Amino acid sequence: MTAPSSTYRLQLRPGFGFDDARGLVVQLATMGVGALYLSPVLEATPGSTHGYDVVDPERLRDELGGERAFRDLVDAAREAGLGVVVDIVPNHMSVEVPEANPWWLSVLREGEASPYAHHFDIDWSRGRILVPILASDADVAQLSVEGDHLTYFDHRFPLAAGTGHGTPQEVHARQHYELVDWRRGNAELTYRRFFDITTLAAVTVERPEVFEQAHREILRWVERGDVTGLRVDHPDGLADPGGYVRRLREAAPDAWIVIEKILHPGESLPAGWPVDGTTGYDAMREVFGVLLDPAGEPTFTALADRLGVPTDYAAVEEDARRMVTDKILVAEVRRIAGLVEGVDGEAARAAVAETMIAFGVYRSYLPEVESSWGEAIARARFRRPALGDALTALDRQVRADPGGELATRIQQTSGMVVAKGTEDTTFYRYTRFAALNEVGGSPDVWGVGVEEFHRLAAAREASQPTAMTALTTHDTKRSEDTRARLAVLAEVADEFAGKVVEWTDRCGLDEPALNLLAWQTLVGVWPISDERLADYLLKAARESKLRTTWTEPDEPFEDAVAEWPRRVRDEIGGEIDEFVARIEAPGWSNSLSQKLVQLTMPGVPDVYQGTELWDFSLVDPDNRREVDHGLRRELLERGAQGELPEVDASGTAKLLLVRRTLRLRRDRPELFRGYRPLAADGPAADHLLAYARSEDLVVLATRLPVGLERAGGWGETTLELPEGPWTDALTGASVDAGQVRVASVLGRYPMALLVRGDGR
Repeated sequence: MTAPSSTYRLQLRPGFGFDDARGLVVQLATMGVGALYLSPVLEATPGSTHGYDVVDPERLRDELGGERAFRDLVDAAREAGLGVVVDIVPNHMSVEVPEANPWWLSVLREGEASPYAHHFDIDWSRGRILVPILASDADVAQLSVEGDHLTYFDHRFPLAAGTGHGTPQEVHARQHYELVDWRRGNAELTYRRFFDITTLAAVTVERPEVFEQAHREILRWVERGDVTGLRVDHPDGLADPGGYVRRLREAAPDAWIVIEKILHPGESLPAGWPVDGTTGYDAMREVFGVLLDPAGEPTFTALADRLGVPTDYAAVEEDARRMVTDKILVAEVRRIAGLVEGVDGEAARAAVAETMIAFGVYRSYLPEVESSWGEAIARARFRRPALGDALTALDRQVRADPGGELATRIQQTSGMVVAKGTEDTTFYRYTRFAALNEVGGSPDVWGVGVEEFHRLAAAREASQPTAMTALTTHDTKRSEDTRARLAVLAEVADEFAGKVVEWTDRCGLDEPALNLLAWQTLVGVWPISDERLADYLLKAARESKLRTTWTEPDEPFEDAVAEWPRRVRDEIGGEIDEFVARIEAPGWSNSLSQKLVQLTMPGVPDVYQGTELWDFSLVDPDNRREVDHGLRRELLERGAQGELPEVDASGTAKLLLVRRTLRLRRDRPELFRGYRPLAADGPAADHLLAYARSEDLVVLATRLPVGLERAGGWGETTLELPEGPWTDALTGASVDAGQVRVASVLGRYPMALLVRGDGR
């Protein structure tokens, strides 16, 4: 099993398919990338821009170029020495367009008699499959029959054999499915879904025959060497994640396998899972956290209090999760509660909901990991003592049969409650410091200390040295460079707080949490078009579910939000320019430092498409915008001539860092083994993060650059280097051994990558 030296994530879509990716192979190889890392490539909903809505796991996606183009891409990658890693989606399939999904089409047409009836997690005991698609139940009157299909405007559904006679309503009544008001989905759905998305139906991949059929094509690519790695999406939704990854490893013994498991701070993967590690959200939290100034926390807390933004994180999170169990995942809670023995329905529902609300992590893994389950039960008892008997019954039944249906379903669903309640709601309500509101992070935990960072990095090297590390993904709430600039705000907290109060008085938004988020976002990504900013703020407002929602929009409020970017630009755009100009350079310093740390720390680093230059993106779909690969190719060619660019708005310095570090990782992997913290001496020692990866490689990165400048720079701060000579692989500069002045090493860039010898 060989892990790639690094990966480069490409977001494939109609208009950027396999042939387009093939056109980048030489460019990425020149940059030092170890493997192409592709978003899902199986057949998806027509027009899908992300590919996670797979409709047919048995064939490659035609809109990306199909089998021929995929083979050409694989051949080109192999010729260039690149591996190929693909993103797979075992938890669910899209059922939005029945005719596009042969499995679902069969189920709708044949019901429980379909050979695929149990490929989906359907509660057949409740009768017909509920399909919540109508504008209202009265719209049954709008149905029509066209040939062997029942139609509702542009939606088409198959007819069971022999049922096509009579009125459309009579025909509808004979089907194995029932078309109903879309609002009934949350409370009455008869199949498990992906989060609250009724068009994504859960797949029973825990059944051996379903696993085999769903993975046959994928494993064929692995077996013939076309695909060298697999990234597994959303393992927490699976009935038995441990069993799944063991089966996958058995089927692909030589593949590099990472799973999109989001670890809460302090949580680890179950020891028995035969995977290389996670997709890197834990590393992202650590790298950003160590660059964050702890002195800014009290000021941001006071600012939030002053503006009326809640600062009790636990209370905000509990309220948001309760909203999810009580209003969004009602059908799932009811189905689980029906499995609790000896408890009446209402008490069972309350106990199930309260337990899922109380989880400190996304889900438990019984019987492999028991602690998180016990902690959730204990927390639920504390919060709702009146539910003691029901919680006891639930706990006893789950522990007695940890592989049973009750235990399985409550564990599958807790991750949905956490994700919807925390990531998709709390992160837009608790906006004290937005850069901490990130997947895998905890907004109430302000950063990571230097000693903690070293401890965690050493632990990763010891236990999962080939886990993925990341700074930006398609799921992050904001890009790495946006977060890096926001980190500067913690160093100028008093100034920024004063600006926000003043700006809010002049043209604030009429919802405190969104208002504070908006000002942070504005300076984090400035300059930004009014359209991009308005789209982001509307999404944030709807996700928070405070003044408006996706399903019940408050149109006057949304109009005000949409108009806000233009209003701000007209009224205080010049002031925003001036403020951003002062934090821009330290933001670049943070960006370069965190990128070097991510690329050199234990693990396999991923570079998200486009982030080899500055990328000030926000949450999807903003982070899926088209990347100017032509510009990057041109800059790479210039960099090959030995140019050492300035740290400026072009971002070329970041490209230099990425290219030279990735090439070093690829060409000299022995340098990136081991981990040893290094400590500087002198007045600015706290501003240096330093470590050795081997006896022959040392990493230096600046932290808290504003404070460093205020203190007058590095001064007489020194770092002890072992016997040399040393060469900075980024600049080519020679560095002597012994007690060296940090100022002399970090004279051109805020980071250095020192290699013993000539740096080659």
